[in-house]
Amino acid sequence: MIWTLCLDRLQDEMPANLFGMWIRPLQVEENDTTIRLLAPNPFFRKHIAEKYLERIRLLAADFSQGRITNVSLEVGTKFVRVDESVVPPSPPLPSSVVERPKTSLNEGFTFDNFVQGKANQMAYAACQHVISHPAATGHNPLFLYGATGLGKTHLMQAVGHALLQRKRDARVLYLTSEKFVGGFVAALQRGALEDFKKSCRALDLLLIDDIHFLAGKGASLEEFFYTFNSLLENKGQIILTSDRYPKEIPDLDEQLKSRFSWGLAVELEPPDLETRVGILRKKAEINRMELPKPAALFIAQHIQANVRELEGALNKVIATARFQGRSIDIDIVKNALKDVLAVRARQINIDSIQKVVAEYYRIPLRELTGHKRLRLYARPRQIAMALARELTGESYPDIGLAFEGRDHSTVMHACEKVDELRKLDKTVAEDYHNLIRSLHG
Repeated sequence: MIWTLCLDRLQDEMPANLFGMWIRPLQVEENDTTIRLLAPNPFFRKHIAEKYLERIRLLAADFSQGRITNVSLEVGTKFVRVDESVVPPSPPLPSSVVERPKTSLNEGFTFDNFVQGKANQMAYAACQHVISHPAATGHNPLFLYGATGLGKTHLMQAVGHALLQRKRDARVLYLTSEKFVGGFVAALQRGALEDFKKSCRALDLLLIDDIHFLAGKGASLEEFFYTFNSLLENKGQIILTSDRYPKEIPDLDEQLKSRFSWGLAVELEPPDLETRVGILRKKAEINRMELPKPAALFIAQHIQANVRELEGALNKVIATARFQGRSIDIDIVKNALKDVLAVRARQINIDSIQKVVAEYYRIPLRELTGHKRLRLYARPRQIAMALARELTGESYPDIGLAFEGRDHSTVMHACEKVDELRKLDKTVAEDYHNLIRSLHG
């Protein structure tokens, strides 16, 4: 067959992962003058038409010495005869007869238990939109990205719970990327690959956590690619999470990066002080413990990295209070977190903040802490003071002393000014965010 010769040549010309992902799945019907290619879905057909069809036509004409005059490309499946019954080789099972999968959702990850703030409000709004407009073009896939412990998993699972409340028979499945790979490998070993495909492709909502771990996984990544395309074609909603923006994931096929960017990618940032206080008080309420605002504020000022660390600190405080049979107050908090606070004091202090800010803005450290009023130095100086207040919890007078003896009112003014600028000036907000990430890193 001419198509076999074309396959051999394309396999030599193309990277193995692209050949396996795009060319190998094509089915073919061939006669003396025509090759009819069948793509599994419209997305596949569009990509093949744009990237490979012209080359396939040239190869077919060359190998057939001009006999093949027509190479067509359609969406479809070639039926084959098996045991004297005609069936498609990989039939999608109608949703009415697919067993509803176990959702694997965490019961505590609901919208009621999620605290909104500036750092996550866009992601929260996007998830709410998905509930009311599932599989809407602009939000499918919905890609949530950001550092560990910022609430990505909580938000995506909250969508699953909300969808099941609206539609009790909705098919929702949550998986980590490791479980997707494990399920795929186990299905291969058991000869149950078709069952695995059906369980993933006949869904209303697929939630995949830490998708970046699929990069470089070969066959598992290829299977996810087919699942992804199948769900989009059948109006299934997909929500993915990662620690970085789609195009920044290393060792991930460019076509998948492109597909991940088709919908909406939203970043979750570290929560601000107000949000951290809200999270702590909400978690304490869930644990049926009263957390006074001063105690919550103290914890929030000293634990900034992510929600997971906040919860861990709060759990230690609650355990200490219950063990001692006391209500939570500042003394209980300091006692419970003394080890955490000692480690943190060694990691982030005013000196380290000054050095990071000076390096970020490429100015001498002596000018950052000095008294020159040039904007080149004054603005970074104010930002450093604001960071010192937020990240160390030091008093205004102590921060002022670290900046060559400035008084507390100067530090207060700097903090207020930076807070105002972050709301009005996108560049300042971005610099502040980058500096926090650098300091936590």
